[in-house]
Amino acid sequence: MSVNQREIGRRILLGEIRRHQRIPRINLSEITGISRATVTTITAELLREGLIEEVASESADKDARRGRPKVDLKIRGAARLVAGAKISNRTISLVLLDFEGNHLADHEAELAHGVFAAEDLAQELAVLVEALAQKIGRALKDVAALGLGIAGIVDAPRGFVHWSPSLAARNVEFGTVLEAALGIPAFLDNDANLVAMAEKSFGLGQGHSDFIVVTIESGVGMGIVINDEIYRGTRGCGAEFGHTKVQLEGALCRCGQRGCLEAYVADYALMREAMIATGEMAERQVGDILSAAKQGDEVSASIVERAGRMFAMGLANLVNIFDPELIILAGEQMQSSHLYAEEVIDAMRKLIVQIDKAPPEVVIHKWGNLMWARGAAAYALENVSESALQGMTDHVA
Repeated sequence: MSVNQREIGRRILLGEIRRHQRIPRINLSEITGISRATVTTITAELLREGLIEEVASESADKDARRGRPKVDLKIRGAARLVAGAKISNRTISLVLLDFEGNHLADHEAELAHGVFAAEDLAQELAVLVEALAQKIGRALKDVAALGLGIAGIVDAPRGFVHWSPSLAARNVEFGTVLEAALGIPAFLDNDANLVAMAEKSFGLGQGHSDFIVVTIESGVGMGIVINDEIYRGTRGCGAEFGHTKVQLEGALCRCGQRGCLEAYVADYALMREAMIATGEMAERQVGDILSAAKQGDEVSASIVERAGRMFAMGLANLVNIFDPELIILAGEQMQSSHLYAEEVIDAMRKLIVQIDKAPPEVVIHKWGNLMWARGAAAYALENVSESALQGMTDHVA
């Protein structure tokens, strides 16, 4: 077997073992079409490297002829530790997973600022990952990699941030800066992409090869999964749903453009509209605006109603372009119902191309920042697994 074939075989088999959680060798051959002899050879290598382990089969049957208990193969959790982090407006949420994807610890910290110099944010993350590892008696150097979800426009393969509301400068080689501060590999991506990774790995996207996740936080993001892969675009600028245009020469968005969807539906947009409409200089909290709208305040109701109409238009555009099977509206802000109220979803359905088939299913997934961080950790886990397999190939070669 060539080195390339061996590498492909390892990747396929490790992926199937991870997907099934535990599986007999013979089943791996049947599922993948790889010969039993090759499965035996490759799984022996994975066992030797400590990436997988044998466990007693959950079946009570015994091999009567040999009198040996049957065994399954599973990912060896102790093989690696990976961390995931999500940067919000004024908080960082972190989780620590083992190689099997089990949740070992989590940590959340308040940030002194909403915008940082790249080096300062990297140092902050290094301190927090160290504190996270210490929760299970380990150190930063014991963590194989950090996955980071950050808002903005990110070229994930390069670790390059074109723009982020969390960074003071544009066009930052933040992956390089982060690795210098941490001393371990770092993998970063747009935070909405990592929500899609989380939904695909352990959320409502399980079992779906094609779906869209729309995230609603301080901004609006989107992650697209096509054929089980995250779609990022050629420049890392794909899926920027919040920055699609809904009004020519419209409201100013925090990205610097005008007329973006986010400039009408994000938290800061609602607060800005309230200030303009009332003439008050003090910012009103979003919760106060939503409460006032429910209690019949005409100004607040008008602001919320327009946000709903804009959001419905944006969702309809997604459906008309992608025709997805499933749309997941996700994030902590889903605690507030103004953007997923039935009238908003109904408005979306009226704006899409009408045919004699049901429109896409729209589901709500209310969860907080730890789910985003788990998506970031899953991204790190994917890259760490690939690095481990590459290391084996180098050794064999």
